[in-house]
Amino acid sequence: MHRVAGRCLATFALSAIAFAPSAAAQTTGSGGGGVFLAKPKVAKVECVSKCASHDRAQGGSTLKIVGTGLASADEVVFHGSFGRGDDEAVPVTPGSDKRAKARVPVGAVTGPLTVATSEGGESPRTLPVAILPPPPPAPNPVLSPVPGPHDAGAPDVETGTSRTRAFVGAHPAVTFSYRVSGPSASALTVQLIRASDGAPVMSWEPDPLAVGEVQSVSWDGRVDKVAAEPGRYAFRLTAASATGASAQSAQAGDLERDAFDLYDHIFPIRGKHDFGGSEADFGSGRAGHSHQGHDVFAECGTPMVAARGGRVQFKQYHAAAGNYVVIDGAGTDVDYAYMHLAEPSPFQTGDRVYTGQRIGSVGETGNARGCHLHFELWGAPGWYDGGKPFDPLASLEAWDSWS
Repeated sequence: MHRVAGRCLATFALSAIAFAPSAAAQTTGSGGGGVFLAKPKVAKVECVSKCASHDRAQGGSTLKIVGTGLASADEVVFHGSFGRGDDEAVPVTPGSDKRAKARVPVGAVTGPLTVATSEGGESPRTLPVAILPPPPPAPNPVLSPVPGPHDAGAPDVETGTSRTRAFVGAHPAVTFSYRVSGPSASALTVQLIRASDGAPVMSWEPDPLAVGEVQSVSWDGRVDKVAAEPGRYAFRLTAASATGASAQSAQAGDLERDAFDLYDHIFPIRGKHDFGGSEADFGSGRAGHSHQGHDVFAECGTPMVAARGGRVQFKQYHAAAGNYVVIDGAGTDVDYAYMHLAEPSPFQTGDRVYTGQRIGSVGETGNARGCHLHFELWGAPGWYDGGKPFDPLASLEAWDSWS
């Protein structure tokens, strides 16, 4: 991998990998009829379209893959970081036995990739390929003409989406609005498309309104009451006339139009903050016990919100915890505890809380030194109900990175 002025180029030369024979190479064993298809091998990967600065790959980019045995390539697997939880597989388009192209999925992260064939062959993993997140969707909260395919005689369509960043269980939900004009629409379909694989996850078939009227649909980040996977989503509208001529709001694969990024949590402190020193860590020593959460420091009075919505399990005052509230995270097996609030939370036990709703302010009530949030995460079956606390720092840092 070449370096120029301290930056990595998006051309990943794997010269140590020897080229294999063509994937079409065949050998016949002594038994007769045995066919051998060589496994593909990758020599170089480079970004060729929709690249980030310095020709680096990002979600939505097109990669050119150079190697051997690629004529029968079926898919590219982006292996991401450790484990398989962030693996992403996409179709590959072979150009020849030595070249192929593949689109970087929106959810792909830096890591090696492999090329697999329809016959089950798989290349050795490449060196890690640096992949940046895709750029945020372009906002279009005001209705505007759509860039999608438009048949002659089809209705004219304008669309708009309320936000480019949404959170599971937040209120208000992300809203898609549209207006149809010109020829009357006899049928309307709105789909919510998952950008990572183009699959529809939700669908609406609203009744057509009078020409020129605005209609909308909203989504709270859940499918059949289950939280959707975080990632990029986009609304897609198809409007058809009585003659069958149709208009679509965006081209297939468009990652920008009426798109938004969905997150499953929001960082709970909405102001300047820091994560403290070693004494703030989970498991650090306390008088007679170990620390069961992580302390995040901020000025007293800084707004505090629900990292994940759900039902209030407890809202009380304790000599050590001060004012505290515990929320059973909707769609999760996790309880979220917030302690040392400056004043009692306005929510009561049993209340529904939405992601991002203000539940109180940073304080130093109870046994606290300095204004901070003591934050705990507990696994099933729950907070002091048979569950156990676990270190929340990695989650807090992740939520802080995007919100």
